Amino acid sequence: MNKAELIDALAADASLAKTDAAKAVDALFGDRGIIARELRADRKVQITGFGTFQARARAARTGRNPQTGAPIKIAASSQPAFKAGQGLKDALNPSR
Repeated sequence: MNKAELIDALAADASLAKTDAAKAVDALFGDRGIIARELRADRKVQITGFGTFQARARAARTGRNPQTGAPIKIAASSQPAFKAGQGLKDALNPSR
């Protein structure tokens, strides 16, 4: 499912206009959305039964240029991470 399909499904399931559903999706998942804003502030977003979004620090390290094999320095950075909650896991594995 892509973003347009998500908007269509949200509009249908919640009886919303597509424009309102698009605003809701952008407000949550956009680069200036709620989740991104909280991660930039080094706070996690926990949705009980679904999962947790959080920023994880990656240390600086040495990598290799794939074309030349020369070592390159990769700067430290923060990366978004998602850990699925038990409700989502159960939804994917109903027989467990």
